[in-house]
Amino acid sequence: MMRPALQIILLALALICSSTAHAQTFDTKARAAFVYDVTTDTVLMAKNADDPLPPASMSKLMTLFMAFEAITEGRLRVDEELTVSQHAMDYGGSSMFLRAGERISVEDLLRGIIVLSGNDASAVIAEALSPDGTEGGFAQLMTDRARQLGMTNSTFVNSNGWPAAGHRMSVRDLGILANRLITDFPTFYPLFAQEEFTFDGRVPSNSRNRNPVLSMNIGADGLKTGHTQEAGYGLVGSAKQGDRRVIWVITGLDSAADRAVESERIVTWAFRQFAEREMVRAGTELARADVWMGLLPNVGLTVEEDVHLLIPVIGENAVSAEVVYDAPISAPIRKGQQLGELVITLEGLPETRVPLVAEESVAEGGFAIRLRTAAQVILNKIAPQQPATGADGA
Repeated sequence: MMRPALQIILLALALICSSTAHAQTFDTKARAAFVYDVTTDTVLMAKNADDPLPPASMSKLMTLFMAFEAITEGRLRVDEELTVSQHAMDYGGSSMFLRAGERISVEDLLRGIIVLSGNDASAVIAEALSPDGTEGGFAQLMTDRARQLGMTNSTFVNSNGWPAAGHRMSVRDLGILANRLITDFPTFYPLFAQEEFTFDGRVPSNSRNRNPVLSMNIGADGLKTGHTQEAGYGLVGSAKQGDRRVIWVITGLDSAADRAVESERIVTWAFRQFAEREMVRAGTELARADVWMGLLPNVGLTVEEDVHLLIPVIGENAVSAEVVYDAPISAPIRKGQQLGELVITLEGLPETRVPLVAEESVAEGGFAIRLRTAAQVILNKIAPQQPATGADGA
């Protein structure tokens, strides 16, 4: 693995970041936390982020994801009415107060899950989408789909986060899920900002969305709170200010007030303590890699898109970068083919790895080139090159 020096790149980064710093330390009372800048694909904080923990009602986001997916694929309609089972009606906790045997529209059920956190509404959706008509069957589908989405620390036993042995999610998985909900379903995502839903007059005293960040004037537009005695108080949130969007997940807090305070602190920190900067422009040649058996002896390495990073707004410069690739690279090579990575490290934040692609195509060499290369290999084996001697003079 080759790691050429990048004096030119490092100089450019140093100039850009001459007034920047290592990230300001941030601590949270949450048992686990995950903060992610969507715009620049930057993880700003990860505290116990991969620990499988009880997610409480935050796991309803997976039920919603699968419902949105089913609607998009035509397997479910928003105006379709689903029958409430006795099993769904028997759920306690947060509820739409559904009655066994009645039929409720999918649209109302979705709002009931998002705004009212209805355990009963989640079960109705689950039974409708389950291969065997049971909530348990749907929970297995949830687990399987989560794995496909890269959520490797999530296992579901039910559709709503009702306390159950083995029902677990990590805060990183919840962050991945939140990002998919926002990016994959822009038509449905505005539902998460709905602050009130009075369903059929049944829940007049509990019709407000429990998500405290929606009324904080911090750009928040979702997503879901959660609470059980085992899980503590948690929240999956997202906020947009200007062109930047931040997702955060916290869990294991002692009270609803702590949940609200920590959410506001995180959003303020993420937006005020970091600024987006252009690091490398698309098409900039960052290195030339040796080519094996090609019509050209080497190939340029570049990035396909502009590279932007979040940089702390105060302090000392602490940026480094290097190009990483396997050398030599065998021909043929096609333009745009990924050949390596640009690794940028900013003190206090996870490293950023950007694909490096071929700047041009390189065809495989003909017989003469292959013969010359083979001869050179043989000569190198017979008479290895001697180390260079020092310059004349003392």
